Amino acid sequence: MKPQTTIHSSLRTVEWKKNTVVMIDQTKLPNKLVFVKYTDYNDVANAIKTLIIRGAPAIGVAGAFGLALAALQSKAETKEKLLADLEKAKKILFETRPTAVNLAWGLEKIMEVAKKGKTVPEIKESIIQTAKKMAEDDIVTNMTMGKHGAKLFDNNDTIMTHCNAGALATVGYGTALGVIRATKESGKKIKVIATETRPVMQGSRLTAFELKHDGIDVSLIPDTAVGYAMAKGLVTKVIVGADRILRTGHVYNKIGTYQVATMAKQHKIPFYVAAPLSTFDLKSNPDDVVIEQRKASEVTGIAGKKTAPDDINVINPAFDMTPPELITGIITEAGVAKSPFEESIKKLFKSKM
Repeated sequence: MKPQTTIHSSLRTVEWKKNTVVMIDQTKLPNKLVFVKYTDYNDVANAIKTLIIRGAPAIGVAGAFGLALAALQSKAETKEKLLADLEKAKKILFETRPTAVNLAWGLEKIMEVAKKGKTVPEIKESIIQTAKKMAEDDIVTNMTMGKHGAKLFDNNDTIMTHCNAGALATVGYGTALGVIRATKESGKKIKVIATETRPVMQGSRLTAFELKHDGIDVSLIPDTAVGYAMAKGLVTKVIVGADRILRTGHVYNKIGTYQVATMAKQHKIPFYVAAPLSTFDLKSNPDDVVIEQRKASEVTGIAGKKTAPDDINVINPAFDMTPPELITGIITEAGVAKSPFEESIKKLFKSKM
């Protein structure tokens, strides 16, 4: 029997319905809950690029659904031509967000399935079914991860989180917020402190919206108040999501995560990361990872209102790297990795084989 909860079904981030991709437009939150529909993979690529959908697990599934649309759009009559059309679509979809490894994972998984098929109709059907299963698996994975993570949190904990690693960053339920949900569902009383997460405000627009929506006690702070909150003893633990994790335990997540982890270390507060095994990149080294640089207008204005002088130089990285020595544990669906990370991450992957 598949796990079902009102929590993840009420905020289903991305879904396949009648050969159409349906997703929540996260740029409209928290003012409006708007669902958009796409039948063209180019529109899905644009949705990923413009943050209509964001969060590593969610864009992994969105990429898979994008390739399913590309398969349906293709007029190919041979397997070779269909694969060529899919490769073209894969390139366009991949280039939208180069840092989050789940996107490449989702696209590669669909291409593997496509290459195994014999006829064009068979390939199209198997792609759609695989993408739909990936979406369902995401929810089950997150709920399993939540159960592993809930054991690390105590009654009356106040948990800080950065960015949005909730139902809105996944197909449903969430990674870091999935652990928070599971902790609450286990009967423990908890509070959450969410950072705004500038410049796109995923913490205030999405995390605060999502937790309030689900009746979880949440307080919002400016990113600059992280040190203040920790120094005042307002935080007992920290949990964040991830967009890429290396075999060495280096974690790439929303810009500002490194600062939060450094502050947590200074104040002896446990710092946890929650992410599925599909977020792990076992091949790359830290120097290999490309950090996405985003447009200057995200920093020079808010909601169309100018907040900086014209022609100012802007450095706007989307992600930063948190080194393993700042991390207490990495929570996955296969268990929790702890230092030495290279060894414990290897064990988690072996246990899933």
